[in-house]
Amino acid sequence: MEALRLEWAGDVPKLSAAEAMARQGLVTTVSSRAGTAVVVGWVGSVGGRVAGARRLLDDFGRPGAAPRLPAGDYAAVLVCRDRILLMRDEQARIPLFYRTAGGRVCAVSTSARGLGGGAAWERRYFCRYLTGNLAQPHTELTPFAGVHRVLGGEVVELSITGQRRGRVRRRSREVGVPSLTAAGAPPLSTAARDLRVALENAVERRMGGLPACHVSGGTDSTGVALLAARLLITGGGDPGNLVLLAGRFGRGELAGERAYLDEAMEEIRRHAPTARPVIVDADDVADFDDFRHHAGDADEPHAHAFRAPFWSRLHTAAAELGCDTLLTGCGADPLADANPFHLHRLARTGRLRQLTRQARAWAAGDERGLRDVVCAYVVQPALPLTAERITALVRHRGTVLGDLGTFARPRWLRAGFARAHGYREASVSESRFVFGRRPEQSLYDAANYIAAPDPLSWGRARQDGFFLSHPFLDPQVVATMRRLPAETTFRPGRPKAVLREAMADLLPPRIRSRTFKVPFNQLYARGLRAHGDQLVDLCRSAKNPLIAEMFDVETLCRAVQEAQIGMGDAHSWDRLNSSLALVVWLERWGRRSPALDPAAPVIAL
Repeated sequence: MEALRLEWAGDVPKLSAAEAMARQGLVTTVSSRAGTAVVVGWVGSVGGRVAGARRLLDDFGRPGAAPRLPAGDYAAVLVCRDRILLMRDEQARIPLFYRTAGGRVCAVSTSARGLGGGAAWERRYFCRYLTGNLAQPHTELTPFAGVHRVLGGEVVELSITGQRRGRVRRRSREVGVPSLTAAGAPPLSTAARDLRVALENAVERRMGGLPACHVSGGTDSTGVALLAARLLITGGGDPGNLVLLAGRFGRGELAGERAYLDEAMEEIRRHAPTARPVIVDADDVADFDDFRHHAGDADEPHAHAFRAPFWSRLHTAAAELGCDTLLTGCGADPLADANPFHLHRLARTGRLRQLTRQARAWAAGDERGLRDVVCAYVVQPALPLTAERITALVRHRGTVLGDLGTFARPRWLRAGFARAHGYREASVSESRFVFGRRPEQSLYDAANYIAAPDPLSWGRARQDGFFLSHPFLDPQVVATMRRLPAETTFRPGRPKAVLREAMADLLPPRIRSRTFKVPFNQLYARGLRAHGDQLVDLCRSAKNPLIAEMFDVETLCRAVQEAQIGMGDAHSWDRLNSSLALVVWLERWGRRSPALDPAAPVIAL
């Protein structure tokens, strides 16, 4: 989807923005003596889009300026008098790409597809994409040769004629996170207060004129909705403008969530009686519904396209009401819970007695074996590829999915293609990103890219009029949790202890005390039962020559059939889902041109 475009007529830059998205407030254009900026998304706060865009232009438009990036969900192009800047926020919710030719940048857009028409395939990208579902957002490669991604937190500087001068990563500016570095672990109440302040600020920044909150009955989404209701009341807003959006299941294992959902709705409406509950019946939804559309029409291959039918149902309901923001609880599981990779730090620093004691407590709290905990949080982060190889040798049962881990080459990816286009190098790079030298810190960076189904939000934004927004992934919330010692956050048998304490005055007791939430495995199993044969036929009938060059199609079909009967686990299913999405995306590539909005010229210098 193309929200902005920068091109050159000779040496003259021409910047344009999508008219429809500008009317919706999804694109903001501002000008000053420093130049002109087009911002997709929002800087600072949703309600202060224009002011935030002006501050961004003023801060970066000064000659020689190199400030920290402000918070927000945005991609921006700044055309200044002496240079052009391309930038994205650290959380990288909004995409931004540029195409190079003849040693200079010749076009910039939010659509890789829009820049890549007619370009050769970048086969290294497909190897990187297939290493796991974290790979796509934090790598410069795109499916098209010569088209590059501006990374999260990155500022790319161009000359006014398009010559690339440099690219640097910048951290977000500090946003009032209290210091938690005093000797010893702070008491839980102190940590909870800091998290509460950070979450309130994150929710407030995301409140639009007609906000919606996704409510599932869990601690995370219920907490966000309660904070939104409280902010509307204390801030003098109209609680009647708050939409409470939920998907409800009346049968199957997910029907067990209904009692929690009803209690959450009741509690939120106790605080804000005029809030509008919108309950969407989701009994007929299954994963892989209309998979050709959700996977094939995306700007890039979309690893989570199989889950798009459920989210699309909710998005449609919010869009029909005219909502301009949709807040979720996504991201809380890895960010607001205790960090298990603290055990790796204890091992690195030689504190083996502490490691043994805390690993035993972790195993007891998670109802797992001590060996499993040590392997998952100490051994695998140290030697991820070796650990996967040994596990495959020990557990191999002659199946396609049974021995497939997070980074290992799936058996349906042809070995020759993998060798020729750097699959092993991509696996090493991906494992270093996921675990890093300090896995307890890398967890937060990795969680940012897996916690939320943002490609779907981006692809639907023009028709919906909003982007998904995730308060738990706000820089202030992440910084607060980064600073908390493990001794503060870990309470055996009580996940998300700090979050529960932070929301103790708002969450109803039943939700505050729950420790288990029914996963969406039912939707996945139902989808494979309903669509598995279609997926097999789709793979076998694919005509794009790159699919046969890349995949052993019969082995991929065997993997689908194994998943249909329940074989494999979450890791192997992720690898399968990514590959199926890629097959559909490639197969539909030549049959659909990107739909571009009419663009209004913004500036021609």
